[in-house]
Amino acid sequence: MVARRLPGVAALLTACAVVVSGCGTQAERRTDASPGATAATSSAAGRSGPSATPSTTEPAVTAPRKTLKLGAKGKSVTWLQKRLIELGYRPGKVDGRYGGTTLAAVWAFQKVNGIRPSSTVAKRTWEALETPKAPKVLVRNGKPTRAEVNLTKQVMVMYVDGEVELITHISSGSGVPYCETTTWQGKEQQFCGSASTPTGNYRTTWRTSGWHKSYLGELYNPIFFNGGIAFHGALSVPLHPASHGCVRMPMNVAEVLPGMLGKGVPVHVRGKFKRP
Repeated sequence: MVARRLPGVAALLTACAVVVSGCGTQAERRTDASPGATAATSSAAGRSGPSATPSTTEPAVTAPRKTLKLGAKGKSVTWLQKRLIELGYRPGKVDGRYGGTTLAAVWAFQKVNGIRPSSTVAKRTWEALETPKAPKVLVRNGKPTRAEVNLTKQVMVMYVDGEVELITHISSGSGVPYCETTTWQGKEQQFCGSASTPTGNYRTTWRTSGWHKSYLGELYNPIFFNGGIAFHGALSVPLHPASHGCVRMPMNVAEVLPGMLGKGVPVHVRGKFKRP
């Protein structure tokens, strides 16, 4: 559930949803956020390089250093998008337009590199793009192919054959208990929960393609790993934990993740988010 065209940061913050077989929030489907629209975005992004850590033998990288704000266009944005892809992030289509999908990738990059997430790409972010940090490994002796969810930084890293393949911004469980009344299986019912994303070691189980209706809303391309808790695409992936327990991610990431994350793959959830 992703908003392809966003006029500003606020639009991105209100453009996603949640997960668990009862983990999604009800969200209106938008004509500019259809799965078909995101497919072109994700395929254009391509696969990341073999590692998010640049080799010492690589030539020096020189960033444009032009301050970019959401809505910017041009060669500097194109450079930004290509560089993010090289490092394993998913900024969407390389089109020289700084929109919501690229913003989510910028947020993920900034968080991994210890920069306070912002829609503005300025000096610190450009410097980090020249000499980036690799994401913190949460499970040192983990399987070569696994997913690691860092609740502290609100980032998910997908490893394939021991290499970083994908890094994405996420929004996990809000931690705010809820009770919601909805019509489910033909009758009005009330559902309550803790809205938490439990830490621990899990494995991916069942999944479904496209939109999946749960008793708390609809999830896009959900991949379940802990009972009713899943990874899924959402129309709103804010900078703070906001789901009922699932791990929300940008729609373009949810489009490609099923092809990378098979059944029975380890999922490690660590950390705790501290609100500023």
